Amino acid sequence: MKVFASILALATTAAAFAPNSVHRSETRLAAAIDEAFGVTVETGNKCTPLGARLLEDSQDGALEWFQNAEIKHGRIAMLATVGYMNQKFGVHFPLYLGPTGSNSFSPGSDDAWFLSTTEGITFTDIANAATPMDAVAMIPGAGLLQILFAAGIFEATAYNRQYNQEGRVPGDYGYDPLGFTKVEGGLESPKLRKLRIKEIKNGRLAMLAIAGWAASDAIPG
Repeated sequence: MKVFASILALATTAAAFAPNSVHRSETRLAAAIDEAFGVTVETGNKCTPLGARLLEDSQDGALEWFQNAEIKHGRIAMLATVGYMNQKFGVHFPLYLGPTGSNSFSPGSDDAWFLSTTEGITFTDIANAATPMDAVAMIPGAGLLQILFAAGIFEATAYNRQYNQEGRVPGDYGYDPLGFTKVEGGLESPKLRKLRIKEIKNGRLAMLAIAGWAASDAIPG
């Protein structure tokens, strides 16, 4: 009986201390998330409940991983919205100063450049697609593989620079040919911190916009 009472006392003591420890750990994690760069007034200066849930049992470095993922997806979405609008409005650029018919400035020609000779698809066909999603659907499989291969090279380079080279903030992949970040304080200077926040916000808006536009084209009604 004494042994049972001792075990019960130890179990009760452990149960009493464990919740407090877990609570303190969760509190520190929540505070770190809420103070992370990119958490702004739109969400009450707190991480969204879904974001906090995803990071609840995460490993070290998970927050930086998600920050990098958001910035990269935001940049891609901003490019996508610009490209989507250009295609939608019928604005196209000359293709390598190619022959007549290779761009929208002179779309009607028998001398148009072929995107795929095997499938008979010309760049003029792409330019005259009814919607941007139709233009994407015209790209041959080999063309999509080339796009994925190029994206893979960029992703591998970004991964190496972000995770194998110390001291980089999320989104900094060492590519700045115009020297915008070469100021006192670098990316952590007040001016560039404001610009980085603007980039994140514009990226979030672009992700919502391109998702809505693509859904509108893909889903009838």
